[in-house]
Amino acid sequence: MMLICSQSALSASGNGKTLHYTSGGPGAAIASAGFDLADVQSVEQLNALPPGMKGLIWLNESSGVTPRFIAKVKPFIGNPRLFGFRLCDEPDITGKYHSPAVSPAALKAEAEWIRANVPGAVTFVTLMDMGSFEAPAFMNTFNPANTGIDLFGLDPYPVRGKAFDLDFIDRTVEAAVAAGIPLDRIVPVYQAFGGGNWKTRTGAAADVYVLPTPDQAKQIFARWATYSPAPVFDFAYAWGSQNGDIKLGSASPEALELRLAFKAHNTAP
Repeated sequence: MMLICSQSALSASGNGKTLHYTSGGPGAAIASAGFDLADVQSVEQLNALPPGMKGLIWLNESSGVTPRFIAKVKPFIGNPRLFGFRLCDEPDITGKYHSPAVSPAALKAEAEWIRANVPGAVTFVTLMDMGSFEAPAFMNTFNPANTGIDLFGLDPYPVRGKAFDLDFIDRTVEAAVAAGIPLDRIVPVYQAFGGGNWKTRTGAAADVYVLPTPDQAKQIFARWATYSPAPVFDFAYAWGSQNGDIKLGSASPEALELRLAFKAHNTAP
């Protein structure tokens, strides 16, 4: 499949600079690794970010414009540190993997409410791959047309116990474009974790994720750059450990080396 990179107002942040986001880390710590877009949940956290850093608000809302949704969004209206809202993580249109099922209409109502009431704020979700390692699939799930959401994160994690397959990125991007997500609406999600209790499958075999080496991370950056040379932001998943895993913010020698690779990426001209 030939993918043509288009340009739009969403092809980079307002000043033409790609922002760098990671989840689960405090502002000062992630700033030391060159990140300038933080994962926050409260106005207090947003206001406490280091100078020059913006906040992407984690809402965890996928049921439409409920009173709870409005109550979560309203405190951020007019805050100059606000970048946008991460509505939810990997919504499941079927309800088979994450219950309850999420409808495109509910997400569209949320995106439209934010657009009308918080001008300039970006809306974002990460997508669930409904296919497999060999054949990713996003068809008939969520895209800009049926949700009104600005940006969509894709998270093909290629470093595993049984494989290091950069072509997984290619397969995932091609599947997303086929499902109606333009290249300039895609947020690259980089693997920055390994080990712990996360499980996956590679082919027919059970498998585990492995923390990328610095060289593998550089290869991941380079492969993603062939599709998204200037995204609005990119996403290192993740800074903080969630399931006994080693992540970017860990104190291990391997994590410290990986942080240096991310810092070089984040601070490159």
